Amino acid sequence: MKEQFYVVLGLVLLTFACTTPGDKVKLNPILEELANTKGKGILFGHQDDLAYGMDWSYVQGESDVKRVTGDYPAIFGWELGGIELEHTHNLDSVPFSAMKQLAIWGHQQGGINTFSWHPFSPIDSISSWNGDSVVVKHLIEGGAYHAAFKNQLDKVAQFFTALKDDSGQAIPFIFRPWHEMDGGWFWWGKKACTPAELKQLFHFTIDYLRNEKGLDQMLVAYSPDRNFDSRDEYLSWYPGDDVIDILGMDDYWDFKQPEGEKDVIRKLHIVIETAKEKGMPAALTETGCSNVTDSLWFTQKLGVVLSDPIINKELSYAMVWRNDPRVHFFFPYPGHKAEADAREFCLREDILLLNEFNTIKASAK
Repeated sequence: MKEQFYVVLGLVLLTFACTTPGDKVKLNPILEELANTKGKGILFGHQDDLAYGMDWSYVQGESDVKRVTGDYPAIFGWELGGIELEHTHNLDSVPFSAMKQLAIWGHQQGGINTFSWHPFSPIDSISSWNGDSVVVKHLIEGGAYHAAFKNQLDKVAQFFTALKDDSGQAIPFIFRPWHEMDGGWFWWGKKACTPAELKQLFHFTIDYLRNEKGLDQMLVAYSPDRNFDSRDEYLSWYPGDDVIDILGMDDYWDFKQPEGEKDVIRKLHIVIETAKEKGMPAALTETGCSNVTDSLWFTQKLGVVLSDPIINKELSYAMVWRNDPRVHFFFPYPGHKAEADAREFCLREDILLLNEFNTIKASAK
């Protein structure tokens, strides 16, 4: 097992050796962990899992996934929207102070934290969900609001910098900004900016956070929506190997179509093949069935996709969205009609929750 570990570690080091000379990204333990689990199982994630659930909120140690399965997810998702305006709560009403402590706790338990960001525009404070608003060209270098955008990034960096363990060491995490850019619902989407503009915005965002703010502990995920049918289309908005570490895809739509899981599989094959070419992990970065209206969705939809031989061998993680009783939920709670199905799915040997993830990491040492 140790020999296998050193082979994996050597491959990770080789990947970083191929980055551009000015890249300050350091060897990140998350990459080692994803490399060690690859082929042994797919890590399961849930957005806001530790913060609230269907009939509770901010109870230490609570989790709807744990209530149903007996274990926590291995991936903890969080949202930063609102921090750029110095709000005390994010756009999903989670206090940033609580998010910080929960993310630290999740890391201490052995989980991986991943952060999305749906910022309000620095021009007029409109929300991200204004797909016709032309914003991006004013934020990139040379734009009238470039300095204002840097001020927003300063707030993001301040939060990330504060994520430290008990010994004062920076906690590694995954950052997933500007996602679903191939859709038309965000102001950084295809209705309001060009691929060239989005690439410039994305590249500047990561370069500034890494090289100006020193966030070497940050991995970055690229995750367009499902609007592609080829490698070239998938990479239409790609900002470059020097800023991206994980290749992903968000997909809700295809799961809702008749036999749509076949399209999910086909598109994940594109993501996986591209990731293999670039020496990066691949992930289904965001998915789910709103309000879990299909009681067999986890075994017969998501489970079918993740059972595909290529996906089962190559995909690193899959994450479903949050459980907010006021809006929607994406993981069943105790007593829900899909509870048994979700439990069956999560207890599969190839689906890794937190305990299995920690066992694999321990065996690699």
